[in-house]
Amino acid sequence: MKKSILVFLASAVLFSACTKKSEAKPSVQQADPEIQKLSAVLQSMSERCKAAIPNGDPAEFLSDLKEVLAWDDEHHGTDLSLYYLIDKKNKVGSDYVPQGLIKVSQRDIWNVSRNDLSLRPESYAALEELSRAALADGIKLMISSTYRSYKYQEGLFNRYCAQDGVELAERYSARPGTSQHQLGCAVDFGSITDDWGDTKMGKWVYENAADYGWSLSFPKDYEDVTGYMWECWHFRYIGVPACRFQKKWFSDVQQFMLEFINEWKKQPV
Repeated sequence: MKKSILVFLASAVLFSACTKKSEAKPSVQQADPEIQKLSAVLQSMSERCKAAIPNGDPAEFLSDLKEVLAWDDEHHGTDLSLYYLIDKKNKVGSDYVPQGLIKVSQRDIWNVSRNDLSLRPESYAALEELSRAALADGIKLMISSTYRSYKYQEGLFNRYCAQDGVELAERYSARPGTSQHQLGCAVDFGSITDDWGDTKMGKWVYENAADYGWSLSFPKDYEDVTGYMWECWHFRYIGVPACRFQKKWFSDVQQFMLEFINEWKKQPV
């Protein structure tokens, strides 16, 4: 029976399908151009990311990747990609505002914590779907934070620095220009406290969010990867295909997948 494995060759990483013992395995140089690109991109990933990727068939991985990239091309319009990598090393400018922001007001399908919330259209539509599904199960979601402008994030970060000091503030708050909230596709649910994940609402979101394209951004025990402490309430809309891809190939860690996609787009075939 043919098997496939993730092969680590010193500092290089190569997806390779096992062949019969009598056959020679192709080298990276002899491989298909997309396999070579996959090897190069994986080689550039962190050791923790490499360790998170399971054994698998490279052709299957590439097929799943193409589905994810095609979905994004169809859904983000002329705005930034829904997979745009924004973190402590990658940012957007102070003038960036998502296109077509839609106000997230109090509705029969959700509650809001304040009246100045908004999301980009793709995320708003997905939040509607998620909220209707939750309501069907007897849960009315609380939307506590959505899009934040550069200026708003600047004031928030400065306030946290004054309150807790820069070192601690940077563990739980983004500097302006580096927050997923500025992309208009992130939502903070509920009380924005650690115990929210244990509530009926929190448990439902954890169980069902990915089915509607919502991904937990800052999981527990990954501060060294994401740059931020665990935030059980913070979800980002990336679409259903990407949620499946993330779970299947990246140990369900959003940061690993987004870093991979970012590097994939930069590498020539």
